[in-house]
Amino acid sequence: MSWPKVPKLEVIAERLPQIFPDGTENRNYVTREMAARTLYVMFYAGAIDGQERWIRPSQVTDMSDEQAVLLSDEERNAWVEQALSSKKERPANTWYAPNSREPVRDETIRYGFIALGAVLERAGLPVTTPLPKYAMTQKFAALFDESLVGQQLEDAILAWQKAHLNPAALSRIRLLGANAAAANSDTITATLPNAGVVTLESGPSGVIGKCVIEDFAPKFLKNPAVLWLSQSGEKVGIDLASRLKLKIDPSKTLPDVILVDLGTKTDGSDMLFVFIEIVASDGPVNSVRKKKLTEIAVEAGFSPEHLAFVTAFQDRSAPAFKKAMSELAWGTYAWFCSEPSNIIELKDGESHILSEFSLI
Repeated sequence: MSWPKVPKLEVIAERLPQIFPDGTENRNYVTREMAARTLYVMFYAGAIDGQERWIRPSQVTDMSDEQAVLLSDEERNAWVEQALSSKKERPANTWYAPNSREPVRDETIRYGFIALGAVLERAGLPVTTPLPKYAMTQKFAALFDESLVGQQLEDAILAWQKAHLNPAALSRIRLLGANAAAANSDTITATLPNAGVVTLESGPSGVIGKCVIEDFAPKFLKNPAVLWLSQSGEKVGIDLASRLKLKIDPSKTLPDVILVDLGTKTDGSDMLFVFIEIVASDGPVNSVRKKKLTEIAVEAGFSPEHLAFVTAFQDRSAPAFKKAMSELAWGTYAWFCSEPSNIIELKDGESHILSEFSLI
């Protein structure tokens, strides 16, 4: 059986972020150096579905720069036999230490490539088997054909993504791509749910603000309106506040957005005021911020029972969310532009048995 051509390591490293763009689950596992080197070893060992050749993680940790450039069929075959031998001698200058097998196996291969449909695990072997059992799928391996360039490469990657990434993942990736493009535009406009268009500041904060107004508000509120919008010193929407006889003091440290759900009841008993902090880098609704916003709301005439607090982020993988997660206050919500139909509730209060929660 012939040996497949081995693409350059730099080509693999360059294409992985294109195949797995921002928004991909566990993206770091499948775009980092270890991921590129793992695929290189699979190519080197001929571990592609249909070839009946497989690798084990120790072959990735045992590879060296000196061996990687020996590309004849005979040299590759000899290395595979030696690397799988119980009497092998490990070179002193290998890519990784022996104890790096676990991140190669668990993070890069299992939770990364296998979960995304790029790598297969050989069936019928025990979990603890020392036998090699991992190989790339043929269609995934084809994405690293060095003759594929330009539009042909883009089309091939898109076709693979559509066939192997689930709809939710694809939607998340597309939204992040669209939002990244919008962040680089000179102007960002948002259509207010209570009529009218507002111009937002350019950049990530403006993009998140647009998503809050156009996506979050209609998805999570019955009868939404923008009560307040603050950006770069500009205050928008106070006229609605005055009509509701609420006294909002612009000198206070107010949130980025205040939405109101006017509800459906004429007595206003189902009205809800939603305080939203937009976080592109810092400033989530932590416990101190929640307390301060509650005080401001009560002073302005809001009722504590009719308040909700939301921190809005670009994506779950964004550094801003990872940084803020430990600070988010209980009794608040986290929402992401890239997954607009979902929301995280940080439930506070009494303990509950999980079966008592409504699981939909």
